[in-house]
Amino acid sequence: MQPLHNGPMRSSTDSVTARWHNWARTVTARPRRIAVPGSADEVAAEIRRAAADELTIRMTGTGHSFTPVAVTDGVLLRPDRLTAIRAVDVTAGTVTVEAGCPLRMLNAELLARGLSLANMGDIQVQSVAGATQTGTHGTGRDVGGMAAQIAGLELALADGRVISCSADSPSGGISHQDGSPANVFDAARVGLGALGIVTAVTFRVVPAFLLEAREEPMGWSQVISSLDELTAANEHFEFYWFPHSEGCLTKRNNRTAGPATPLPRWRYLLDDEFLANSVFGVTCRLGRAMPALIPVVNTVAARALGARTYSDAAYRVFTSPRRVRFKEQEYAIPRAALSDALGEVRGLFQRRDWRISFPIEVRVTPPDDVWLSTAYGRDSAYIAIHVFHSAPHEQYFADVEAIMTSVGGRPHWGKMHTRDAAYLAASYPRMSDFLAVRDLLDTERRFGNDYLRRVLGS
Repeated sequence: MQPLHNGPMRSSTDSVTARWHNWARTVTARPRRIAVPGSADEVAAEIRRAAADELTIRMTGTGHSFTPVAVTDGVLLRPDRLTAIRAVDVTAGTVTVEAGCPLRMLNAELLARGLSLANMGDIQVQSVAGATQTGTHGTGRDVGGMAAQIAGLELALADGRVISCSADSPSGGISHQDGSPANVFDAARVGLGALGIVTAVTFRVVPAFLLEAREEPMGWSQVISSLDELTAANEHFEFYWFPHSEGCLTKRNNRTAGPATPLPRWRYLLDDEFLANSVFGVTCRLGRAMPALIPVVNTVAARALGARTYSDAAYRVFTSPRRVRFKEQEYAIPRAALSDALGEVRGLFQRRDWRISFPIEVRVTPPDDVWLSTAYGRDSAYIAIHVFHSAPHEQYFADVEAIMTSVGGRPHWGKMHTRDAAYLAASYPRMSDFLAVRDLLDTERRFGNDYLRRVLGS
């Protein structure tokens, strides 16, 4: 084992009173108190203190979930001092990192030692626990979301114990009343914080690799008619459709032997910072003030996008800066339903008087075995819709959601949706097993909140 990064100096747990909100400003909370523990033992002590005060307790990440998954009116834990990268085992291909470590820190430390996550989402500002507990994913033909890459977890339980569970020891020493071992590991990889507070995550990692990114505009008809070919021929494929236009931007990311040919600094600043963030933010505000301009702006933007090819370390290709605030809904649907579902969504734009400035993002992943993963047991496609943070979203999200649910869609746990426990129980074959583990670990619902009552039941 080699230590990677020790994180900040430990100090005693702080308690403050404050208001908390998420990144998108869609959720706020006024907890009784906020604590900033610096170790798993301090997290456990906060749980025991919350129990003594008969308060619920939750831990936030960086607030990049759009749902109130982290909200509590009891004790809110911030993971600011749980950021250490504890160890890397090159032989085993694993890294153990504390819950609050930002993905950007993990990615940089791994690359410095010739290692990498095999796949990830399109931003790297989240904490590792927040990203995995809500089922964050990227796009990939062969490799699934972040939770599918977890090899072990450290959890602080409602009774104040700290346990470790893994693929090799899934029970973590926990048994059901009949004496059979509980599968805490498969339940907790995407656990929504409902089973315990994750204090550390062990990921399986791979040798560092380069990705060649090929980005080019294509027309709607060409993309839709070639979806099977595009997703089968590329390790990582995704595309964005600009509503009110025929324009799409496709992104094909595949491994390359190198050498790396990163974007020139000027091109990165022009495309990813100035055009994709600064100019896009201005056009979103302009569209909010004058919605009639949005179709014209989207058509111009789709035509103006230029093709580019570059290669770099994997995480630099997977992720991009996202500085324009928005609201988001995303559903995972069976891969076989993707073309028809997209056609129905496009049909909505022809029938509704919408003016949507944000492109619609489409990704794919293979099936996995994580109980509450949106990709559990099936090849999955993801359709993500967005609106500017100050724009109304209700009708747009509701109409698209109706299409997604008609084909058995599963909502992303951290993005806006209206599904309840009855719908989700029918959507996840292992939901009853998950709930049995929850009943075993948190009988008093110490980690409960309104969101969990809606999606999991009481």
